[in-house]
Amino acid sequence: MNQNRERLKILIAGILSLILTLGIARFAYTPLLPIMQLQAGLGISEAGWLASINYIGYLTGAITAALISDLMIKDRLYRIGLIVAVVTTIGMGMTENFWIWSLLRFFAGLSSAAGLLLGSGLILNWLIRHDHRSELGIHFSGLGAGIAICAALVEVMKSHLDWSQQWQLLTLLGLILIFPAWRWLPRPETQSVTQSGQTMTDNPPSPLFLRLFMVVYFCAGVGYVVSATFIVAIVDRLPGLQGQGAWTFLLLGLAATPACILWDLIARKTGYLNALIIASILQIIGILLPVVKADLLLAMLGAVLFGATFIGIVSLVLTMAGRYYPTRPAKMMGKMTVAYGIAQILAPAVTGAVAAYSGNYHHGLYLAAGMMVIGTILLWYLKRIEQPNQS
Repeated sequence: MNQNRERLKILIAGILSLILTLGIARFAYTPLLPIMQLQAGLGISEAGWLASINYIGYLTGAITAALISDLMIKDRLYRIGLIVAVVTTIGMGMTENFWIWSLLRFFAGLSSAAGLLLGSGLILNWLIRHDHRSELGIHFSGLGAGIAICAALVEVMKSHLDWSQQWQLLTLLGLILIFPAWRWLPRPETQSVTQSGQTMTDNPPSPLFLRLFMVVYFCAGVGYVVSATFIVAIVDRLPGLQGQGAWTFLLLGLAATPACILWDLIARKTGYLNALIIASILQIIGILLPVVKADLLLAMLGAVLFGATFIGIVSLVLTMAGRYYPTRPAKMMGKMTVAYGIAQILAPAVTGAVAAYSGNYHHGLYLAAGMMVIGTILLWYLKRIEQPNQS
């Protein structure tokens, strides 16, 4: 009973850390983007660059996670990341200087990597060591919850607070979350056996599988980042849908919150690669629905499909990575996220520049969907060349 209680506290710590480092420090920028454009004079192209700079920070954090093997160092960096998430959030509301914003978005990206990769790796390591099922679905529900909470707060606050005050209120929420996220995740254990006495050994995939899998995750990164960064602005610019973007983002977060648990169940039945293929196909549909027709129902359905699948893809891939390297889960997680992060650097800047030229985001969504198609084809190929032990 005490073991189950401890597991619950650790999972809650992980959920709250993701709400802080991903939901607030990273994704609050998305629903606040139209408000900052209106009130703080942030241009379309500059908005894209800020998103890309955020992902440069995220990529830097992913590379760091991949290079560090010491669990104690990872634990310290995870906790530093929690503090950085709070500091960068309050900083965003204290200036209108693009270069300071850029610096803050970079460090917010670092904190996101700490929460997503280091935190997830530490939690998966604890689960494996204590003979629990090595799945991260419950943990990753924090990402969807963070998106939904921030979207709801921004929608409620926009009539009462300006853009700067909204960042400050989000900081207050972050200060509340940081204490359980810090205290309830125990320091890592370093012994090489599980609680039941089994030796923890790494079982890495073949080099070919890993290289192609990284390309798949790069494609998923492009598919994810365009909609995740610009969906509020995309919906707000559709004829007749002005002001509906924040509600769409809220729906996206609500769909993402329970989705990871569902994808864990699907993966148990179909295998991880099949689950990834299903999620990818559904995400392609979700990406394209907002441009099929300027219809709020289609936009919201697209948001539900996108929210329910992008987080599932991340959860499935990082769980696979952790299972390949149970003694140092963040190693392959970091490598995979480097591929994902490069996509997140390039795609927002390209999309923002194209949108500034064309006046809409349609081409960016077509690019995202096209890359997801390529990734899906590669997943089918991976099934043919190698059936990994994750299935």
